[in-house]
Amino acid sequence: MTELALAADKKNTFSGKLLTVYEKSAVILLILLAWAIVPRYFYHHMFLPSLLDILKTMVPMIQSGELLNHMGGSLLRAGIGLGIATLLAVPLGIVLGWFPRVENYLDPLLQAMRNTSVLAILPVFVLFLGVGELSKVCVIIWGCFFPQFINTIQGVKNVDANLIFYARSIGISNFGLFRKVVLPGALSYIIAGFRIAASVSLLVLVAAEMLGASRGLGYMVQHYQQAMLIEKMYCGILVMITLGVLLNSIIVRLEKRLLIWRQEPSV
Repeated sequence: MTELALAADKKNTFSGKLLTVYEKSAVILLILLAWAIVPRYFYHHMFLPSLLDILKTMVPMIQSGELLNHMGGSLLRAGIGLGIATLLAVPLGIVLGWFPRVENYLDPLLQAMRNTSVLAILPVFVLFLGVGELSKVCVIIWGCFFPQFINTIQGVKNVDANLIFYARSIGISNFGLFRKVVLPGALSYIIAGFRIAASVSLLVLVAAEMLGASRGLGYMVQHYQQAMLIEKMYCGILVMITLGVLLNSIIVRLEKRLLIWRQEPSV
């Protein structure tokens, strides 16, 4: 066995997996431990409460349903916006990636729109659509659309030309070419774009909720910051961080399942 194969084999054992988890989480655990101990016993500051005090504050918020209500509102908005953006971006990206002449005509407009800050045009959405749910969902769609759209175009462009040539040589139909060659070849780019868009959806959502909302994690953080209820403010921040990490982990696992053919053999 080569050293690479031995390392992969060791990684697949139970002890190897535990070691990998420890290596990935050691720094975070140390930071959390310091956050729990230092503000409580060594350096107390009203703007930086101990992690233990924050978690103690979070328990009744969960029991009363307050935290779950805010979290549910945020997840609903982010899910709708991300879903609509995906349904629009992936098909359009495939079309423009397959027809480069169309992309050449639209590229200047796309680049201008892509490089426009989402937060900069947020007031425009509010101006035209009001401070209700529609403006929040639309700004999330805007922010999530372009990472997926651009990645899908690049994925289609980077499909191996030899595979397309061989598929055409055996008389495959256009639909079969898209289904069996183009989509599998571009899938890694599409998933990468979705992963970026999922993170963007949470970031944009928080800003939109801070601008005008009656529930949601962004509204909750801003409301408790203004009320100087610092422990409750940090509860909302911790929940947002946790949701972002969980969402990223789910997408990574999905990517491994869908692209299992790309993984290196263990022996």
